Amino acid sequence: GGGEPPEPGGRPEPGPRGFVPQKEIVYNKLLPYAERLDAESDLQLAQIKCNLGRAVQLQELWPGGLFWTRKLSTYIRLYGRKFSKEDHVLFIKLLYELVSIPKLEISMMQGFARLLINLLKKKELLSRDDLELPWRPLYDMVERILYSKTEHLGLNWFPNSVENILKTLVKSCRPYFPADATAEMLEEWRPLMCPFDVTMQKAITYFEIFLPTSLPPELHHKGFKLWFDELIGLWVSVQNLPQWEGQLVNLFARLATDNIGYIDWDPYVPKIFTRILRSLNLPVGSSQVLVPRFLTNAYDIGHAVIWITAMMGGPSKLVQKHLAGLFNSISSFYHPSNNGRWLNKLMKLLQRLPNSVVRRLHRERYKKPSWLTPVPDSHKLTDQDVTDFVQCIIQPVLLAMFSKTGSLEAAQALQNLALMRPELVIPPVLERTYPALETLTEPHQLTATLSCVIGVARSLVSGGRWFPEGPTHMLPLLMRALPGVDPNDFSKCMITFQFIATFSTLVPLVDCSSVLQERNDLTEVERELCSATAEFEDFVLQFMDRCFGLIESSTLEQTREETETEKMTHLESLVELGLSSTFSTILTQCSKEIFMVALQKVFNFSTSHIFETRVAGRMVADMCRAAVKCCPEESLKLFVPHCCSVITQLTMNDDVLNDEELDKELLWNLQLLSEITRVDGRKLLLYREQLVKILQRTLHLTCKQGYTLSCNLLHHLLRSTTLIYPTEYCSVPGGFDKPPSEYFPIKDWGKPGDLWNLGIQWHVPSSEEVSFAFYLLDSFLQPELSKLQHCGDGKLEMSRDDILQSLTIVHNCLIGSGNLLPPLKGEPVTNLVPSMVSLEETKLYTGLEYGIPFPSSIIDHILDNSEDDTKSLFLIIKIIGDLLQFQGSHKHEFDSRWKSFNLVKKSMENRLHGKKQHIRALLIDRVMLQHELRTLTVEGCEYKKIHQDMIRDLLRLSTSSYSQVRNKAQQTFFAALGAYNFCCRDIIPLVLEFLRPDRQDVTQQQFKGALYCLLGNHSGVCLANLHDWDCIVQTWPAIVSSGLSQAMSLEKPSIVRLFDDLAEKIHRQYETIGLDFTIPKSCVAIAELLQQSKNPSINQILLSPEKIKEGIKRQQEKNADAARNYENLVDTLLDGVEQRNLPWKFEHIGIGLLSLLLRDDRVLPLRAIRFFVENLNHDAIVVRKMAISAVAGILKQLKRTHKKLTINPCEISGYPKPTQIIAGDRPDNHWLHYDSKTIPRTKKEWESSCFVEKTHWGYYTWPKNMVVYAGVEEQPKLGRSREDMTEAEQIIFDHFSDPKFVEQLITFLSLEDRKGKDKFNPRRFCLFKGIFRNFDDAFLPVLKPHLERLVADSHESTQRCVAEIIAGLIRGSKHWTFEKVEKLWELLCPLLRTALSNITVETYNDWGACIATSCESRDPRKLHWLFELLLESPLSGEGGSFVDACRLYVLQGGLAQQEWRVPELLHRLLKYLEPKLTQVYKNVRERIGSVLTYIFMIDVSLPNTAPTMSPHVPEFTARILEKLKPLMDVDEEIQNHVMEENGIGEEDERTQGIKLLKTILKWLMASAGRSFSTAVTEQLQLLPLFFKIAPVENDNSYDELKRDAKLCLSLMSQGLLYPHQVPLVLQVLKQTARSSSWHARYTVLTYLQTMVFYNLFIFLNNEDAVKDIRWLVISLLEDEQLEVREMAATTLSGLLQCNFLTMDSPMQIHFEQLCKTKLPKKRKRDPGSVGDTIPSAELVKRHAGVLGLGACVLSSPYDVPTWMPQLLMNLSAHLNDPQPIEMTVKKTLSNFRRTHHDNWQEHKQQFTDDQLLVLTDLLVSPCYYA
Repeated sequence: GGGEPPEPGGRPEPGPRGFVPQKEIVYNKLLPYAERLDAESDLQLAQIKCNLGRAVQLQELWPGGLFWTRKLSTYIRLYGRKFSKEDHVLFIKLLYELVSIPKLEISMMQGFARLLINLLKKKELLSRDDLELPWRPLYDMVERILYSKTEHLGLNWFPNSVENILKTLVKSCRPYFPADATAEMLEEWRPLMCPFDVTMQKAITYFEIFLPTSLPPELHHKGFKLWFDELIGLWVSVQNLPQWEGQLVNLFARLATDNIGYIDWDPYVPKIFTRILRSLNLPVGSSQVLVPRFLTNAYDIGHAVIWITAMMGGPSKLVQKHLAGLFNSISSFYHPSNNGRWLNKLMKLLQRLPNSVVRRLHRERYKKPSWLTPVPDSHKLTDQDVTDFVQCIIQPVLLAMFSKTGSLEAAQALQNLALMRPELVIPPVLERTYPALETLTEPHQLTATLSCVIGVARSLVSGGRWFPEGPTHMLPLLMRALPGVDPNDFSKCMITFQFIATFSTLVPLVDCSSVLQERNDLTEVERELCSATAEFEDFVLQFMDRCFGLIESSTLEQTREETETEKMTHLESLVELGLSSTFSTILTQCSKEIFMVALQKVFNFSTSHIFETRVAGRMVADMCRAAVKCCPEESLKLFVPHCCSVITQLTMNDDVLNDEELDKELLWNLQLLSEITRVDGRKLLLYREQLVKILQRTLHLTCKQGYTLSCNLLHHLLRSTTLIYPTEYCSVPGGFDKPPSEYFPIKDWGKPGDLWNLGIQWHVPSSEEVSFAFYLLDSFLQPELSKLQHCGDGKLEMSRDDILQSLTIVHNCLIGSGNLLPPLKGEPVTNLVPSMVSLEETKLYTGLEYGIPFPSSIIDHILDNSEDDTKSLFLIIKIIGDLLQFQGSHKHEFDSRWKSFNLVKKSMENRLHGKKQHIRALLIDRVMLQHELRTLTVEGCEYKKIHQDMIRDLLRLSTSSYSQVRNKAQQTFFAALGAYNFCCRDIIPLVLEFLRPDRQDVTQQQFKGALYCLLGNHSGVCLANLHDWDCIVQTWPAIVSSGLSQAMSLEKPSIVRLFDDLAEKIHRQYETIGLDFTIPKSCVAIAELLQQSKNPSINQILLSPEKIKEGIKRQQEKNADAARNYENLVDTLLDGVEQRNLPWKFEHIGIGLLSLLLRDDRVLPLRAIRFFVENLNHDAIVVRKMAISAVAGILKQLKRTHKKLTINPCEISGYPKPTQIIAGDRPDNHWLHYDSKTIPRTKKEWESSCFVEKTHWGYYTWPKNMVVYAGVEEQPKLGRSREDMTEAEQIIFDHFSDPKFVEQLITFLSLEDRKGKDKFNPRRFCLFKGIFRNFDDAFLPVLKPHLERLVADSHESTQRCVAEIIAGLIRGSKHWTFEKVEKLWELLCPLLRTALSNITVETYNDWGACIATSCESRDPRKLHWLFELLLESPLSGEGGSFVDACRLYVLQGGLAQQEWRVPELLHRLLKYLEPKLTQVYKNVRERIGSVLTYIFMIDVSLPNTAPTMSPHVPEFTARILEKLKPLMDVDEEIQNHVMEENGIGEEDERTQGIKLLKTILKWLMASAGRSFSTAVTEQLQLLPLFFKIAPVENDNSYDELKRDAKLCLSLMSQGLLYPHQVPLVLQVLKQTARSSSWHARYTVLTYLQTMVFYNLFIFLNNEDAVKDIRWLVISLLEDEQLEVREMAATTLSGLLQCNFLTMDSPMQIHFEQLCKTKLPKKRKRDPGSVGDTIPSAELVKRHAGVLGLGACVLSSPYDVPTWMPQLLMNLSAHLNDPQPIEMTVKKTLSNFRRTHHDNWQEHKQQFTDDQLLVLTDLLVSPCYYA
């Protein structure tokens, strides 16, 4: 953050500095030393420009380039974008060139990319006229890295973060792509859009991240208009949520936001909302089965919200109508009693929407206009739009306040809603808050409401024109919140503190009641507030009493003295923090009068009790400190003399000084004194004599607790006098001490601070204070240092306790005066890295100077004499750490303060008006953080001798005997390594010393310590894995060889674990290290411009040609060095691994490290190739696995390139290119299809065919440059002899020609690894594919006998092995000549036939994978042998049903890979399968169902798609329906009485029909989740049949047919409908509702519920459909079957509840009429006659009426609408009706009671007294229990 709000007085002119900064961090101007900063930043910027320019011209990416880009990042952190626009553009262009260097090492690329993203972040600073960036370099980079062809082979190692960085980079550059980019991108990626292929996903991903959407309106014809219709058409027509659908949503959301008002979304709105509602995956109806991909591929809620927000407003108001409908339909899901995995999404929706609307309002009304397209006035949100929005969302938000997941989302939503419409939002929140404050039994309710009120606090107290009465609520709320300060309930206590602190920050606590007499111009509200403010004093005192109570209870609970627990528990420390910050906030905001009363009270409390110093003492001391901070003069007058006199008295007697245990009173007063000195240093100077006396008396007490408190006093005195800090945080500058006639505090309630008149009161150390600090250091620090020095030199004996005491004093002095101490002096350590650019450090001004030398001999003394004195060692470690890094504040403290600052800012910010309208205290805090940030910016400090010594001391402590000492020292060690430039190179050899196998004197502790030092901590540097050749050349071999060290023992689990962690961390963090550091010309040109850029600049001579030549020479040397280092490392690792006696663990680690060194730009050295090939037959399976991967990678490195040619597809087909886009089967891509008449069967035909391997080419459009492989004679030579090969190839050739080697290899490969877990292994496949690709059929003779043997063996692992080899063979033969391929198939066909007849349960998956892999990305005409073989007779029935199912599975795998190019095969297969659809066996049926899905997959109804030549669903369905006729015509229920065996003779049509139906069900179920579009029209014709079969109850004992029918209906009902399909579906439902089977009528209702909810807005958009559904449900209420009537009632109440139907008067009247139906008189009947089983028509009608009313009652489970009381009364009249009416009434009433019980107090208000009487009577009357 930190840009500027508009400065009073418009834009600054370029001053004497000669440039206008783009955007500075405005907080820098408020620092006490602001006037020095311009000169400082100009110098830094000039150095950065000059040196960065030099580095690039000298070809020095590292260290120079990296060093100065890092400096630029730091510069931006410190000063913002404080450079001219010209420089800004130059920086961006230079970094863009650097990032897109193709061979750039990945970690450098990430570093440059992060900086570039940062430079591009504020896009309003640079318009499209200032900057244009090409898109192709980014595309090449994304393609190379995210879609890397070699990463899966282990030839490239990318970090996990790279994907996000690249996507963010593209996003940042996108606004600056040229105008023609869109057309070029479409031309590039449209050919990938084949929906059956993975490339579709890739195309849409590219569109989503690259397409520019922020072009100005006059360029829209070159922007989104080129693709909008095409992509939205695609999105609207896809029904089954493939993965890319969500990415299209992200693209549309971005398009909508960037172009509000330029796109008419209205035609799509119902579809958009329906899909968003479906995407929430809410449960509907009773038994629901979700399609799994609906869960994984659901839309990202964040993007859906952005889309909705951008479409709001405008003339039609359509979106608002739908949004209201959306919340109406889902609001009941927000009720706290509901829970499920969908809840998080719903909460996110609530939290994001208001936030997004506020951002849009801000953009339209308050944001400074920039070059980005503004929203046209016609489409800006009006006040009415905002009100409508708030009204539609407020109900769900209020429900969500009490959600199971916590109230955080609701509070954030309320905060944003209250900014827009406080008068609609705050009253209902308060209505819930007051009762919650009264209740004691529901603490959750209290925490939830309070956190919500905190969210709306600022809107509440500032009142404003919308909600002037807001502020009057503040005092009642504060007073009622006081009881929450409760020692027994921690969370309540914390939220109450937060609540009180929030309100006190916003409001001056000043009693203004006197103003009432003086002024008569006040408004009503102001008068009310004035009289209320008289209560402030009362409030403050009551709050203090509560706090004292809290403190006393925490003292009583634990008398802590006996148990030596040093620390407070975590909860106590939180309470302490809450208490002290709240109290100090209150006192800061008090008027002087109230403050004096409070001060006296706190003083009396703290001096009349004696507290233990651990818990209660800390809390009281904190309260006293808060008081003293607010008004130092008055408070110090009270406290200091009191404490000093008590302490002096108690230490009169010298014996006290030597007591081990001190008097409690003395300790307490010391503690109090040490806390109250944390105030403005100038005010302390009055008391310096007294304070020094106390220090002299107490610093050398024997009691540890005593001298620690005294050291604290010293520490605080030093800090108070030497630091720069603000002295007050009041919400109004200048405080409140003005007479009411001049100053009226109520005007300042909730007022933001004014950045330009903050009036910060700084404490800047005066010379007096500094000399006092020096006096303290001289008196107390110097003597200790000389004592320690003597002790270290052995001149003086000191006991342990004395040493500890001395060290404590030193440490406290050090951290007290950290910013007085200059950086440590000393000579820099030179020659760690060679560089031609200066790597000098920049100094920031932050304060003063004084130096401390620390005697390090004392460390040697302790380590040599008493190594177990761990406490002193801990302190020494702290002291070293602080000397290295401490400058007045600690990094971790700063980080946590920065975090909490951001939290507070978020909870109180005003996103609507923006412009940094924070409250004053927050702004002051931010300026202070800016000051601390400057003090902490020491990263990359110069590494000097003195640092070297200290880091070596730390290393010594990190390898000492005690694990706790080691641990603490290591943490400090890692922090220090991160802080100094290049010091790692200096330290690594010292760490590795401990691992040398030839050393005898290393202890296990040292060994472990050294390993930990290599491992590093989770955030810092990992020495073992620096991305630098010079370093890993040393560390990796050392780790491997350390296995021979005598200190290494594999018996110790801790050591074994350490090595595991090391290996794991190296593997996880390793990124391929660069070998080529060349910088292209284009970069150098920009660098020259940058170096010459003026304003600001340093006078430096331009580089001479000689220098540049030297730079180039050095860079070439560096490349050569890198290559040498690489070979060297591989060699040393091999030496290490091949040592005798090396434990196996280290051999494995070494081989693991070697496998990381495979690269795609350099072949592995020969020795390593030989090593890996030999290890294919290693005894250990781990090693074999690594070797398989490695050899597959090596084969890829050795692959010879194949020549390609460009072809013109239209010439081949003889048809012209289509004029507009039309996808699918066209005349011009017909030649790609498989056609058995023209298959190449001879050498001539083969060589004249044009093979296209990739499946997607030509489906959507042809690529601009269509490339295929050249003919055989132009490809690399096949059938080479050994002499023709390179050495590397010979190594592999020799091993694989050796029968013994191959035999051993095959034996190993056909072993089982993990029983039952093994799968077809792609790594092994890659190995064989590489072998056959690089050496064609050279090894077939050796392999052939093995293959024949393996195929015949039906064991799982042997079959898998042969499947992997065969897949490798087929794919490896891509470039073989026709003769070789033909021979190959002669060998393979019999093998495959054998394999397929021996297939088993365990192996069918592997054969499926084998065939699918073989067919992937291959022209089907090349594989005709395989397809003909598979289609021979898939269902022969020879091997039984199982083999048939497996054959189908294998066939399906092959055909699915070929997608749209094999229509002929699909037709043949369908023709073959159709007569066999009545298969009896379940497993075959399921498989046929799945195969049918793939056969019809190609028949899609996508826009711009030609009808396919593959099989069509409608024709198939028509044939099926013909056969199912016998089932359709019968009316009785269909039972499944077909036994699972083939009866002899012809069965009747009906049995045939049932068998067929079972298969068809399997097909429909399989296609529900897979195909792109559902053939709704065809399925509808089957619906009536399913309705008839599906069972009503949930019962698993049903046969397969019924279960499948039910599941199928459930899946079909969730399907997405196109608008034109709605009438068709309703037609079928209405027809079925007249069916004679009540099961069918019942199932219609359950189907209807799900279907309507999942297509809600599509139905709502069609009035006739709504009428039809209403008629359908209401007529089924009068069904003669009881179950159907009850289901109709449930359906009705659901439709009412999601606001699909409305409860209008015609409906109510209709039900009431029905209720009044007269029942016939009961006749006396003969006992025994069965007269009354069929209910009379009258009873049915009457029951329908009661059910209807009941449905209305149950449709609003969480509130009581106006019509409800009367309905309940009408219902209760029917309690004595005959069954089933009576039962219905009882159920309704008990449900009403259950759902309204929680908020009954609120609901009661809706009823009159008479009604309440009746109701109470009903709900507890005997009939209720009857």
